[in-house]
Amino acid sequence: MSFDYIVSLIKPMLQGAEMTIILFFIAIIISIPLGFLLTVAVNSSFKLLSLAAKAYIYIVRGTPLLLQLLIICFGLPMLPVIGPYLVLDRFVAASIGFIINYAAYFAEIFRGGLLGVDSGQYEAAQVLGLNKWQTMRKIIMPQMFRIALPAVANESVTLIKDTALLYAVAVPELLHFAQTAVNRDFTILPFFLAALIYLLMTVMISLIFNMLEKRIRFE
Repeated sequence: MSFDYIVSLIKPMLQGAEMTIILFFIAIIISIPLGFLLTVAVNSSFKLLSLAAKAYIYIVRGTPLLLQLLIICFGLPMLPVIGPYLVLDRFVAASIGFIINYAAYFAEIFRGGLLGVDSGQYEAAQVLGLNKWQTMRKIIMPQMFRIALPAVANESVTLIKDTALLYAVAVPELLHFAQTAVNRDFTILPFFLAALIYLLMTVMISLIFNMLEKRIRFE
């Protein structure tokens, strides 16, 4: 295999990786706050809101992400009456699917972080005269995020790898270009190059979260 051939493979695959990275940041930026709001809803004293949030998390976590993407991209437009209004750009539809899915997983991570906060912290906040909002904002939430950060990091790495599912809904991402090259040139090399690019992206994400963990640990 010549160097020029490898370069010709990498160029379109890097374009696909750009799509992967864009989806990753869209999903992370929206699904983490949404996951936290779901955690708040689950712990709400308003029973109907709590049950709705629990049902959402149960259904989303209990069904495959690929199935959810297929429903959003291909199933919703088939609904009677409203179907034509639910036809979305494939990338937009896939982004919505990833946000919906990962928000449920982050909600469970934050719930675990919330349970990990010592109950004595609430009592200490009452002694200090803090109200419920001040207790959550100044004492509980910082500790919750510190506890949840390693799990958030692991889930973020999984998200990078799950972006390969875009291939199934015809979004031209990294795996799409690798598969195209394999079919065209009848060589397995593009798959190895794709694996290397995925590995580099996951290493970068892991390093960023490791720095965050160290920074939080020493604060």
